[in-house]
Amino acid sequence: MSSNAPTPRSRLGHWINEFEETAIAILLGLMTLITFTNVVLRYGFNTGLIWGLEATTFLFAWLVLFGVSYAVKVTAHLGVDALINVFAPKTRRILTLIAAAVCVVYAGLLMKGAWDYWANFANLPQTTGRWFPTGFEEMKRTSYRGWYEVIDIAFPEWLRWIQPIMNDGDDYEKIPRFIPYAILPIGMALLLFRFVQVFVRLLRGQEASLIVSHEVEEAVAEVKHLNAKD
Repeated sequence: MSSNAPTPRSRLGHWINEFEETAIAILLGLMTLITFTNVVLRYGFNTGLIWGLEATTFLFAWLVLFGVSYAVKVTAHLGVDALINVFAPKTRRILTLIAAAVCVVYAGLLMKGAWDYWANFANLPQTTGRWFPTGFEEMKRTSYRGWYEVIDIAFPEWLRWIQPIMNDGDDYEKIPRFIPYAILPIGMALLLFRFVQVFVRLLRGQEASLIVSHEVEEAVAEVKHLNAKD
């Protein structure tokens, strides 16, 4: 856990914080468990989990997209501040706010693209508008893609209730793609939320930077100094 992580003040912020950290821990645990099990099965019993590679691939994708927004929250994204540090503090603050505003806009574009891509597989309408959403397209039944499945991961019996909703009652053999692909809108929504948060904190003067760079150098120098004493 980074010491730079701000303490959530609102109930929503606290809930999102807990959601992110719990999800990251679960994803890491599942990836480790599946990979370890596959190694034991392969070298000990000459077999393996057929769906193991695909599952860990999806889990890793979820971990990365959760990690992007989490790194924004704890100011863990690396950057080069050699040029910006040349400017006076007031100019540096203005440039940092401009960079944060660009990040908010970019995250909004990613959110729109993520929703439109995921909607193809979730029987949901895409957004209208070239750059920013202006509404939702009229959904036609011929546009439904909820029947698309992954390659190897078998469909669990406890999810059969979604078949009438997403697949006209037909049986799934593998899990539908809209389930693992759901991280796209979720991850981008979290990223947008975190960039809006950091922009507000920068505006209020509660933070001074979007990135961690010189702080890492100071931390490394401190650890090096402590090791030299030992």
